Amino acid sequence: MDTLIPEICRLLNDTLSPEKAALASATDGLDRLSRFPHFPLSLLAVATGGDSQGLRLAAAAYLKNFVRSCMDDDPQSLELQRFRNQLAQALLQAEPAVLKVLVEVFRLIVVKNFVKENTWPELVPDLTLVIQRSNLIIQNKNAQWSTLNALTVLQTILRPFQYFLNPKVRNESVPVQLEIIAKDILVPLQATFHDFVNKTLSFQDQEQSKLEEIILIICKCMYFSVRSYMPSALGPILPSFCHDLFRILDSLSLDGASDDGSLLRLKIAKRGLVIFSALVTRHRKHVDRLIPSVVDCAFKIAKQSGNTCNLDCISERIISLAFDVISHILESGPGWRVVSPHFSSLLDNAIFPALVLNQKDTLEWDEDAEEYIRKNLPSDIDEISGWAEDLFTARKSAINLLGVIATSKGPRIATATTKRKKADKSKGKQQESSIGELLVIPFLSKFPMPYHGDKASSKIVHNYYGVLMAYGGLQDFLRERNSEYTTTLVRNRVLPLYSSCPFVPYLVATANWIVGELASCLPQAMSSDVYDSLIKALTMPDINGINCYPVRASAAGAIIRLLENEYVPPDWLSVLQVVVNQIANGEKNESSFLFHLLGTAVEAGQDIISAHIPMLISSVVGAIVNHIPPIPDPWPQVVERGFAALATITKSWEASSAGEALEHDDRKWESSQAVVARTFATLLYQAWAVSVQSIDSADRSTSPPPSCLDDTSTLLGLILKFATKMNEIEELKIPELLAVWSDLISDWHGWEEMEDLAVFDCIQEAVNLQRRCDSTNFLLKRISSRVSPGVDQSIIEGVSAFVTKGIMAYPSATWRACSCVHELLHVPSFSFQMQGVKQSIIASFTRAAFSHFKDLRNKPNGLWKPLLLVISSCYILCPEIVEQVLDQDEDNGFMIVACGLAHVSSRSFGPGISSMSEIKLAVITLEKFVERLVAFPLEDGNKVLQDCLVSLMEAFLHLKEVEEKEAEESDSEDIDDEYSDEEISDNEDSEDDDLEETQEDFLDRYAKAADELTEIVGGDIEDGVQDLQLGPVDEIDVREQILSLIRRRHQVLLKGQALSSGLIQQMLDAFPECTPLLQVHRQSQLGHS
Repeated sequence: MDTLIPEICRLLNDTLSPEKAALASATDGLDRLSRFPHFPLSLLAVATGGDSQGLRLAAAAYLKNFVRSCMDDDPQSLELQRFRNQLAQALLQAEPAVLKVLVEVFRLIVVKNFVKENTWPELVPDLTLVIQRSNLIIQNKNAQWSTLNALTVLQTILRPFQYFLNPKVRNESVPVQLEIIAKDILVPLQATFHDFVNKTLSFQDQEQSKLEEIILIICKCMYFSVRSYMPSALGPILPSFCHDLFRILDSLSLDGASDDGSLLRLKIAKRGLVIFSALVTRHRKHVDRLIPSVVDCAFKIAKQSGNTCNLDCISERIISLAFDVISHILESGPGWRVVSPHFSSLLDNAIFPALVLNQKDTLEWDEDAEEYIRKNLPSDIDEISGWAEDLFTARKSAINLLGVIATSKGPRIATATTKRKKADKSKGKQQESSIGELLVIPFLSKFPMPYHGDKASSKIVHNYYGVLMAYGGLQDFLRERNSEYTTTLVRNRVLPLYSSCPFVPYLVATANWIVGELASCLPQAMSSDVYDSLIKALTMPDINGINCYPVRASAAGAIIRLLENEYVPPDWLSVLQVVVNQIANGEKNESSFLFHLLGTAVEAGQDIISAHIPMLISSVVGAIVNHIPPIPDPWPQVVERGFAALATITKSWEASSAGEALEHDDRKWESSQAVVARTFATLLYQAWAVSVQSIDSADRSTSPPPSCLDDTSTLLGLILKFATKMNEIEELKIPELLAVWSDLISDWHGWEEMEDLAVFDCIQEAVNLQRRCDSTNFLLKRISSRVSPGVDQSIIEGVSAFVTKGIMAYPSATWRACSCVHELLHVPSFSFQMQGVKQSIIASFTRAAFSHFKDLRNKPNGLWKPLLLVISSCYILCPEIVEQVLDQDEDNGFMIVACGLAHVSSRSFGPGISSMSEIKLAVITLEKFVERLVAFPLEDGNKVLQDCLVSLMEAFLHLKEVEEKEAEESDSEDIDDEYSDEEISDNEDSEDDDLEETQEDFLDRYAKAADELTEIVGGDIEDGVQDLQLGPVDEIDVREQILSLIRRRHQVLLKGQALSSGLIQQMLDAFPECTPLLQVHRQSQLGHS
């Protein structure tokens, strides 16, 4: 091991070099050294004892990547037991920067060896001793072990237990490992935790930060232990642990921005509140007696919400969590009894102060309007990705708590006539009122609505802003009221703002958001007033130097929410016209959300406005063209949103107008589709102008960006679909557009299911057009590639490059790509000069399909079928090329493919081949495989030959059954059509009503769902039947081909016991001409038996 260390140090230092050659050489050198068994131990030695921190970090990072790859392949190659023990020792003494990387290495091993396999029994006892003897526990600075490092190791071990290990088990017991850790480590640590809390709260010195860091880690360990499970040993110590957390939380003073000295204390407080939420929601019976104290603690923190304008992110998050804790407690019966006496105080002193407009809001409105919208007026226009801690604001949590309070039921209203009778039970239930009706709405009604004379800085405006925010959290409450109640509230307290306070944009923007939030509660009768108000806000100009962008954006978001909830405008065209005008006149950032709004509006009202869509498309295209920059790399967001809107509009228009055209045979539909096709062709030509114009020029280095590939593919697909005549191909510049498009997709690497789907659909439309106008053979037109300058390639080569990568991509893409292979191989007519292209494409398809199949061959699943059928199509067309590719495999690729196809074609494989085209392709290929194995026997090929023969006969018999079944179904179609709607209705009415789902049913259903998710193997998500396009192959007489094979090769094929007597009988029925040959084999079998 020592001999490797100097060389590893040198190579790691070289990886830090800015020179590419040195970096590549060092990487290759480390890959070469990684084959030595002691390599990970040498890396670990460098990570803990290297000369510089940069070297130590480089070694730790390389070790993390190396262990991750080895754990996936063969963990025993690590000399695992020795390595993991030395790694654990290293963690206990590593410096903080290196420790942070090495714990990731440790986590990989812990999850596998300790959590899943439980094959590291000495881990917990050894760690227990280390913690007991660590420096802060025994109060000895010179101790061998670091308490901070030891508890970091404990935290890493416990982290996987925060989630259920077996979610498919309905009532999963606590893992044994977690029980041991809780009993041997966490319970004894409680005394240390209590002592450290006392020291931290009593005085401040240089050791305080170290103690607080230890307290924070112990809190994280407790959280991981109780988030899902409840170890039996932790129950008795929870009161003591929680009381220490109460003391820490009570010591907080959230009166300003936190400094470095208070940051750890704030993190501890935040973690403590998260623990309370977990205990209340998951283990309430263990903390029922603590709930009053939890409420008091959370209430004290929540009352500081009026100061949020002066707080930083983590302080505001603590207040937000305090509101969340109260919400969780309120949702339980005992919790309601504890919280309900505080309702009025909560509203006055905590919730409402968090809702009112403050200086921080107005400052953020002016400086970062997008951030203001994300935090205060969230909508679906801008999707939020990732974990954004700053979006969990106190205001959002306060709104959520207010909604929970409003829907909670108050005491029943007693009357003098109320009697305890069975017949009066329903009346008593009706008299039960919600807290929203008794307390929340009356409280909010105390605040008057501002009018023209009130300035934005006035208290009345600030308070009414809070009232509007509160209304936005009352959806569930209002949903339980009748429509008149909601109508009165919106008419009297929201809609008047659009007239009385147009000069206070903060209120108008919030009113927009409320209307969107209440979309499911609004009665259709007031839709005219609602849409008039939102349209007024959508077109509101900036006022007195105040940017009204949030007003317009929130109005668009509100209209989208209304449309998604099927709350439609009374006048569709006026709404669309306003949106289109705003797009034409608006700025880039506003056109972006307006495009989204337009797409949603067309999708929602497609049946009503389909006749006007061509006009809308023309307007949208004009706006997009205006925003395309001269050098489009990449396209700006407004252009991307414009193409997305066009794609949505196109799909909606096709869905509505195509059916209308079929029903009425309307020539107007044909005229409209021609106009739209020309408009889209012009747009794509201009968008891709740089590349289109350089096809025949000397400058071939330019290329359009691969932006909006899914949406542009949708538009191109529509152009291809609407081109029905030869002259339209040239008029719409289809070859030029396909040339650029195929060049773009040939270099596609960002595989995402929703995006790739449109590309595959466009490939299908290109093939269909080639089929309609095959004399042009435009798919074989050669162009200059921008991906590889100086190289000419045909359109079909660019498309095939995309399909080849798709074969190797995620399962759905593999299915679609494999389906495209058959289309591409059989549709174009390859001339003699293009035979090289054909062979190259076949080789690429075969190589990709075989590589993917080989990766999956040890775990049979639904992807076997499409991959093997791709190789089958390629083999039928060019057997020599396919065999050359398969011969490059060291494991005899031909035998692997033959065995796999035999397996897939057998009746026992599921999901196997099922459609007529699939079975026919398999039969033809198996016949060729059998012929090949008989003519040129391979080593160990006899077993494969017998399997192929049996599967060949089974598949042929299967094909015969499918053909007969399809013929019967065709004859019975007229009879099936005679079923009347009344009979179908009677059948539907006779179905049993849905039974109410019990808790046991719920748990069973979700356990089964989790079980199914764990069993999904790549490919099983699309086990449907494929109707393959086989071209000339479909004309082959399969029966005659198999009959010829039996006649010519019967002496070899029918010897041995490969064919069962049942299969022979079926063959006798199918091939009576071969009765003498088959009878001889049958008698031979009987003689052997």
